[in-house]
Amino acid sequence: MDRGTRGEMLARLAEAVGSVTVAHPTRVAVDGPPAAGKTTLADELAVVLRAQGRDVIRATIDDFLFPRAQRYPRGEYSAEGCYFDAHDHQALNGVLLDPLGPGGDRRFQPTVYDHSTDTALSPPPTTAPADAVLVFDGVFLLRPELIDRWDLRVFVSTSLEKTVDRAMIRERRVSSQANIERRWRERYIPAQQLYFATVHPTRYADIVVHNDEPQLPVWEFRTP
Repeated sequence: MDRGTRGEMLARLAEAVGSVTVAHPTRVAVDGPPAAGKTTLADELAVVLRAQGRDVIRATIDDFLFPRAQRYPRGEYSAEGCYFDAHDHQALNGVLLDPLGPGGDRRFQPTVYDHSTDTALSPPPTTAPADAVLVFDGVFLLRPELIDRWDLRVFVSTSLEKTVDRAMIRERRVSSQANIERRWRERYIPAQQLYFATVHPTRYADIVVHNDEPQLPVWEFRTP
């Protein structure tokens, strides 16, 4: 394991991205539990890569949710529903990951869903340069439906209890403490436990970032 500053960790991640040699855009997964720090890390990595002259596509699993009416057949607080019913992996592969992958035409859509309005989207396709980088963050990205679509796999790890504390701070303006606590205790944390028990995602990660202390991260490079 390596320990250092946030900047040092991001530099190592950017170096790892740069070492990927493929004939199509490099597809980087940033996986991890809710409130682990995935989005922040992915945003920061995108800034570093752009400063190095790379064309970066930023996208997130939240833009590939099913509409609300479809994603709660087992109930709003169901952990199984969180894992099995929430995300449209067929669309994610079809409009983003496969077009940017081997044999793809590089014509992609970065989203199929607008969370703020709970509506499906179909933006016009954009053509990515062959040397572009997709930095994609979200939960459950190393599951069987997606695992072979990534050219570099990063897992952001933190204790599940710490994610509850972070959620309380992050979401207190839009939700009550009781509702946040219930969603994490009944839905999000058990869904992550299901994911770990069935998929063992860190086995497939190229890099694990231990993010309990974001400004003093610990990271390890692994052989999947």
